[in-house]
Amino acid sequence: MAKKKTILDFMEMKDKDEKVAWITAYDFPTAQFAEKAGMDMILVGDSLGMVVKGYKGTIPVTMEDCIAHCQDVRRGAPNTFCIGDMPFGSYQVSDEKAVESAARFLKEADMDAIKLEGGERVASQIKAISEAGIVVFGHIGLTPQSSGQLGGFKAQGLTVDSARGLIKDALAVEGAGAQAILLEAVPPEVTEFITDKLDIPVYSIGAGLPCDGQLLICGDMLGMFQAFTPKFVKQYADVAEIEIKAFKEYIEDVKNEEFPKDEHVYHIKESKEKFERLFKEF
Repeated sequence: MAKKKTILDFMEMKDKDEKVAWITAYDFPTAQFAEKAGMDMILVGDSLGMVVKGYKGTIPVTMEDCIAHCQDVRRGAPNTFCIGDMPFGSYQVSDEKAVESAARFLKEADMDAIKLEGGERVASQIKAISEAGIVVFGHIGLTPQSSGQLGGFKAQGLTVDSARGLIKDALAVEGAGAQAILLEAVPPEVTEFITDKLDIPVYSIGAGLPCDGQLLICGDMLGMFQAFTPKFVKQYADVAEIEIKAFKEYIEDVKNEEFPKDEHVYHIKESKEKFERLFKEF
């Protein structure tokens, strides 16, 4: 069994130009499969709001939701570096609230790090969490928790002014003490510049190839989440189609009495006559 990686391993991988592969997971079986496949990291993302709970976005997700799913994932992947995602409202209020929320991920769910969204505006919270001894992953670009301010789920950094803001955010995140950063829906040209500019690992979700690794939402890559598929997703399986087909076959078997068969049932261990006498008692 492979040894669980640490943030130092990810720094070394950056230096060696060895790419990091990670996905989101929200439950025991998915985490278990990811670990068996050799995944470098798992993010228990607040995207669980859409993928698992059917919300329209991430805003309704609570700390209790995140902690519970982190616990499930940790049980499934005990030897994988796991990151808990800070939900909306768990860190914006104050530095003290941010540290308290971040600590819960380590104390209650055995996470190795936390992730939070935002650049310059959350630098104070990042600094406080980092100084509390917790590994922080930043997240800039398309930040779903603030999608309302962005005018929806839109790519960022497409213009010079927008890219300038992203670069300032990236520098602020690193300067505040984050030990890695995720860029979402950012042009590869901007991603490459930020990756070369920062000393910490820079990862992409829809931000192109020139960085230190890639993240995908498990529901997207496995074809489980059908509401929409972002442009930047490569679908590696169609689990939804497989499950729907299986459910249809099961329904048909039940309707036609093709299930259960003899091999699917438990048989009595005493004579049929004894059971007939038993039934006559009632």
